Amino acid sequence: MDFKAGDYVELKTKDSSYRGLVMPRPDLADKDHVILKLDNGYNVGIRVKDIKSSKKAAKPATPKPPKTKIKINKNLPQVSIVSTGGTIASKIDYETGGVVALSSAEDLITAVPELNEFIQLKTVQAMNDMSENFNPSIWGQIAEAVAKELKVSEGVVVTHGTDTMHYSTAALSFMLPDLGKPVVFTGSQRSSDRGSSDSFLNLLCSAQVARSDIAEVSLVMHGSPSDNFCNINRGTRVRKMHTSRRDAFRSINEKPIGQVWPNGEIKAEGYRKRSGGAPKPDTRFEEKVALIKDFPGFDTSILDFLIDNDYKGIVIEATGLGHVPVRGKSWLESLKRAIEQDITIVITSQCLYGRVHPFVYSNLRKVSSLGAIYAEDMLPEVAYVKLGCILGRKLDPKEEMTKNWAGEVSKCSGFEFSPEF
Repeated sequence: MDFKAGDYVELKTKDSSYRGLVMPRPDLADKDHVILKLDNGYNVGIRVKDIKSSKKAAKPATPKPPKTKIKINKNLPQVSIVSTGGTIASKIDYETGGVVALSSAEDLITAVPELNEFIQLKTVQAMNDMSENFNPSIWGQIAEAVAKELKVSEGVVVTHGTDTMHYSTAALSFMLPDLGKPVVFTGSQRSSDRGSSDSFLNLLCSAQVARSDIAEVSLVMHGSPSDNFCNINRGTRVRKMHTSRRDAFRSINEKPIGQVWPNGEIKAEGYRKRSGGAPKPDTRFEEKVALIKDFPGFDTSILDFLIDNDYKGIVIEATGLGHVPVRGKSWLESLKRAIEQDITIVITSQCLYGRVHPFVYSNLRKVSSLGAIYAEDMLPEVAYVKLGCILGRKLDPKEEMTKNWAGEVSKCSGFEFSPEF
C-alpha cells in the first residue's frame, strides 16, 4: 500500500469506493484492516485484501473555527494545573481521531468555560505518561513542580491517570511537609469524547477545592455515579476501589474530608487549614523497598530473593490482623534473617479496613517479637511510600513508621466502612 497514516486517500474495493483520512493503527489492532475517517466523521474498517486500488486524493477544505482569545480576570485567585498525563487533561481531535493534550489555559477554559468564572488559570506540563509507568523518581518531579507553583498560586490541581493516583497522593503528602495551600489530585475514568465522561465535573470541583481553605494533599473525584458532587479524599487515606466506575475512589478507615459541588459549595471538616506558606519539597526516597502480598502457599524464596538482593525494607500485605504463616511454609526464618540484616519489615493488612495488631494471637506475637513493625490502620500502598521516604531520609523506621505524618495513621479505628457499589 502506497499510503500511510495521515494521508487522505481514495480506496476502491470490488463493491464500493471510499474517501477519507487514514487513521493511525492502534498498537494492538490487527494489520489486516485499514481504518478510514470518512468526510461525515464516521470511521470505517476495510480489509486490506479487499482493496483493489488506492490513490492519494485532494482533501476537502474544512473551515476552522476562529481561535477565541480568553480574557483572564486578574482579580480572581490564581490556580495552577500541573498536568502529568491521563485522560482528564486531553481532548479528541476529530480531524485525526487521536487524543491530544489540553496544553494551555485557553484549551482548558474552552473545554470547561466555567473555570474562568472563579479562577485565573495557569497550566504547567510536568510530564505526559500513563500513571502505571510512574515510579518514585517521577513522584519527586511532580512534588518539585507543585512546590514551584505554590510559590505563585493559591493552590494547585494535579491531573493524573487514575491507576496509581493514590500512590502519588501519598507520596506528595510526605514529600511536601508543612504544606500551607491546597494540592488537589484529580483524574478521569471515562475519556472526554464519551457522553458519560467524568472529567468536567472532576476538574471543576478540584479547582474549587484548590482555592479553598483545605491545605492538604487531597484526591477529588466523583462521589456518586451521577454528575452531582465530588468527594474530597485525604491523600493518605484513599484507594481506587473499582476499575471503571466514576465513583471508584473511596476513603478507607475514615470518612472523606468532605464534599464539593461545582458551584463552589464545600462541606468539610477535620482538615489542616490554609496558612499561606509554600513547602520545601523533600523528595528523598529509598527505591529498594518492596510491597508483597501473602497468599496461601507463598514460597518464602520470594522473601529470600529480596533479602539477598540488598533490599532495605519490605512491606507485607498480611492476612487479617497481620498474620503470615508460622508453620509449614513458615516465614519466621526468612523474617528473622531479614531483620538481622537491618532490613525493615512492616506489616499491614490486605483487608484494607480495620487495623493490624501484634498481640491478639500467639502467631502474631511470634512475628512481632522478631522486630516487625505493625503499621496500625495504614493502607499497604501508603506504608510502602512512607517507608521509602523514611529510609531515604535516614530516619529510624521504628520511631517514624507509626507516627502520624499526614493523616495516614490513627491510634483508634473508627467504624467507617465503604458503602456498597
